[in-house]
Amino acid sequence: MSKQVVLMGLHPDVVDWDKWPNLSPEKLMEGTEKTREALEAEGFDMTVGFIGTGDEGAEEAAEILASKPFDLVLIGAGVRKDDDQFLLFEKLINLILEHAPQAKVAFNSSPSDTVEAVKRWL
Repeated sequence: MSKQVVLMGLHPDVVDWDKWPNLSPEKLMEGTEKTREALEAEGFDMTVGFIGTGDEGAEEAAEILASKPFDLVLIGAGVRKDDDQFLLFEKLINLILEHAPQAKVAFNSSPSDTVEAVKRWL
């Protein structure tokens, strides 16, 4: 059975793109699809966990994390590096502990290094 990976990050519709001048919704979606292909080629099964912000985003994350047993949860830079998402990031860590305590946690710095981040822990 392949390892289950969920990439948890902000949905392109809620990202403040002014904070990410080198990215766009199209680049994010393209990078996500390339990541899926690369992870599948490495034998991983990837779930995309695009979420909203605030309590709504935390509720969406809880549903995703409870949907199946994940081996690794990767929290994207859009949640981690945006000070406006600090509370969401904190909630995600606690949701992982609650709903996926068996999972490793990884972080990427951009869509381009997601595969390396996953492979560090699995």
